[in-house]
Amino acid sequence: MVINAASLANIGLFDFEEKMAELYKGGVRFFHIDLMDGHYVKNLCFPLTVVRDTKKRYPDCVTEVHMMVDNPMDYVSIMKEYGTDYLSFHTDSTKFVRRTLSAIRDAGMKAGVALNPSQRIDILEPYAAFLDHVVFMSVEPGFAGQKFLPGSLERLKELAVLRKSMGLEFLIIVDGGVDYELAPKCIRNGADAIVGTVHTIFNQPEGIVKACGRFNRELGHIEIEI
Repeated sequence: MVINAASLANIGLFDFEEKMAELYKGGVRFFHIDLMDGHYVKNLCFPLTVVRDTKKRYPDCVTEVHMMVDNPMDYVSIMKEYGTDYLSFHTDSTKFVRRTLSAIRDAGMKAGVALNPSQRIDILEPYAAFLDHVVFMSVEPGFAGQKFLPGSLERLKELAVLRKSMGLEFLIIVDGGVDYELAPKCIRNGADAIVGTVHTIFNQPEGIVKACGRFNRELGHIEIEI
């Protein structure tokens, strides 16, 4: 079943506790948490403690942290301490991709990278065997609510083909601008998880709980065709 990786960045500050409870009631057990430092991207999102607080309130849920930061190695130990399950970083934020992946795995977390729209898919080849997941960016990193970029489906398929050709099983998490028209196409082209945003979960007229049910009902059993 495709994973509804609900993005916490789409929850308003003063609605946070209520909306988180609705996500959980709707069956979400996989939270996508963006961390930004104002340097790698010109934006800030959450304090690091949001990971700790999420894990404390919902200990049976997966915390998937997408770091948009410079020097990702600086965050590995504290992300482990705060209960991160999946931790990813952007490959152009460090000269030491392999070292960072190893540090994440050595700390007991799932290690991943985020792939920007302007990056070639085959840059992953030297370290693909050391990946547990790839956050495939279908928008530019840094801001929520952007539109799905043209050409992203073709790039997604290329990533899925690379994974299959190398005999690997890393998760592909598609992040950015996916709506109900695009989601089935993403899944058929290799996506294991869709980052749930305003287009699928939040700001839906039926409310979050029913929107989560719709996600599972309409997308949960579509099969990858790659």
